[in-house]
Amino acid sequence: MAENGASAQRASAYAEGVPCWVDAQLPDVPAGRRFYGELFGWSFEDAGPGAAAWARLDGEPVAALVPKTDGRMPTVWTVYFAARDAGALAGRAREAGGQIVVPPRPVDGLGTTALVADPQGAVFALWQGAPGAGGTAFAGFGRRHQPGTFAWAELYTRDTEAADAFYGDLFHEALFGPDAAPDVGRAAVTDVFPAEMPPHFLVHFRVEDCEAALGTVVRLGGRVRVPPFGTSYGRVAVVSDGQGASFALLQR
Repeated sequence: MAENGASAQRASAYAEGVPCWVDAQLPDVPAGRRFYGELFGWSFEDAGPGAAAWARLDGEPVAALVPKTDGRMPTVWTVYFAARDAGALAGRAREAGGQIVVPPRPVDGLGTTALVADPQGAVFALWQGAPGAGGTAFAGFGRRHQPGTFAWAELYTRDTEAADAFYGDLFHEALFGPDAAPDVGRAAVTDVFPAEMPPHFLVHFRVEDCEAALGTVVRLGGRVRVPPFGTSYGRVAVVSDGQGASFALLQR
C-alpha cells in the first residue's frame, strides 16, 4: 500500500468497517498484470521489492497484485476493511469467536494491516493507515464504484444469522450507523456455490457490460464459474483469472 497527495486525502474519510482496499495473491504477478490490465484497463507500477504491483485507473490506485510467498497459500482476492486501530479491532474479532490469521504488522511506514477469519472461517483483512499530511499515508481506494474498480464485497456464509451477529457488532457503524452506505452484503453459500464451498468474501468489480466482460475473461484464459444472475445490487457473474483467483463482475 502506498499513496499520498490528493487521492489519499479524498480517501482519508473511510470509516471503520468500510471496504477500503483489495489485493490479489498470485503466483505470477506479470501474468496478472496482463490479464487485469486488459480486462479493466488498469495500468501498473512496481511496488517495491517482491515484484508486487500497484494497479491504477486514470492515475488513481484501485488494487494491488502481490506475489505469493508460500505455494500452500490460496490464490485469492482479499478485501480490506478500514480500522481506526487494527490491533484493537483484530482483538475484538477474536473475542467474538474469530481468529487472527496474521497478527497486526506495519507495512513500509504506510500503516498497519492484519488478516482475520470470522467464526466460520471467512478471511478478510484490516487496514489502518498511518498519519500523513492531509490525512493518512495511504487510506485505500482512490477510485471505486466506477467501471474497472471495486464495487461490492459479498460474504458467502453457511450461518447467516451468526454472520449478522459477528459483523453487526464488529462493523456496526459502517453497516447500521446514520451515515451507513454499505459496500458489503451476505448470502448463504448454497445460494450460488456448492454447500461444500468454504465461507468466503467475493470481491466484485464493476463493468459496463457483463456479457462483454465475460467474453474478455475467457479470451484471456480465465473461466466463468457462475453465469450471470440477478441480485438486489445488480447483475453478477463469478469468474476466475488464469491463475485461479475468483472474483465477480457486477453490472449495475
